[in-house]
Amino acid sequence: MKVLIVKTSSMGDVIHTFPAVEDARRHRPDLTFDWCVEEAFAGVVALHPAIDKIHTVAIRRWRKALLDGATWREAAALRRTLRNCRYDLVIDAQGLLKSALVARQAGSPIAGFDRSSAREPSATLFYDATYAVPRDLHAIERTRRLFGLALAYQPDLSTLDSGIVPPAGTLAGTSGKTAFLLHGTSREDKKWPAEDWIGTARLLIERGMTPVTTWSNEREKTVAEAIAGAVPSTIVVPKSPLSEIAAILGRSTLVIGADTGLTHLASAFGLPTVAIFLATEPGLTGPRGRYASTLLASHGGRVVPVEVVAEAEKLLALKLQAPA
Repeated sequence: MKVLIVKTSSMGDVIHTFPAVEDARRHRPDLTFDWCVEEAFAGVVALHPAIDKIHTVAIRRWRKALLDGATWREAAALRRTLRNCRYDLVIDAQGLLKSALVARQAGSPIAGFDRSSAREPSATLFYDATYAVPRDLHAIERTRRLFGLALAYQPDLSTLDSGIVPPAGTLAGTSGKTAFLLHGTSREDKKWPAEDWIGTARLLIERGMTPVTTWSNEREKTVAEAIAGAVPSTIVVPKSPLSEIAAILGRSTLVIGADTGLTHLASAFGLPTVAIFLATEPGLTGPRGRYASTLLASHGGRVVPVEVVAEAEKLLALKLQAPA
């Protein structure tokens, strides 16, 4: 049985779908999975060994050039490719109108959330089978329940396994314990101040850890260089392909991050991960994992470096005590 997963974006949403794939692998070994995802996140999907074929869409890019002939040719090519694969089932795990329209291109039966469960109820007009999943559950659990209902099994929600491991690779010039600081995020109100990242880096140095950070645009580069300038032992990784960053991230001792996709990836790798949430609610979409913890700024309040490092030390101790 061939199943197509449609979860086009964002990075965190894609990562939140991995545990549902792991459930399905255990309960339905007769299944094979392909995935349709935004082109920017194809490398994230590629981290999961159960995904055979990855189809990419470019909705974000297409929206900027709707009248361009190349846009329509790309969309038509995707439609032909999906139809030629002849899927037995398509699972729209996103529940948006855009994802439902993508799922429709495969010409196969579509399963998804029902009107009370989907993020955009209009998406359900395109589904052949719909399932009720409470909206007040974390995104990971919602997706696991949807897969179980669509594929006729009961997921064991007492366990959590993403099924991914870091790609091969190392960070040259490091030895001992490293702490990856993920300061970059898409929204200004989710960014922790640079002085707090600097304070955190100093506290980590005092504890014998080497701070590591990176950047993906010029504004993030300024922050990364500010951290390294104030704390010279910090290693700044230049803008790099996702596979290289994932390899370095996955071999870190500790990860401290803002509300960003790489923070979710760290928790999915099973790393001690402290997430700093300043403007978003972590209850439904925050990082999950045995060694993941979220610090939430109270209304009008702050999260301070000493608090973050204290939480990190708790997670490191917990990991140290865990059986091998």
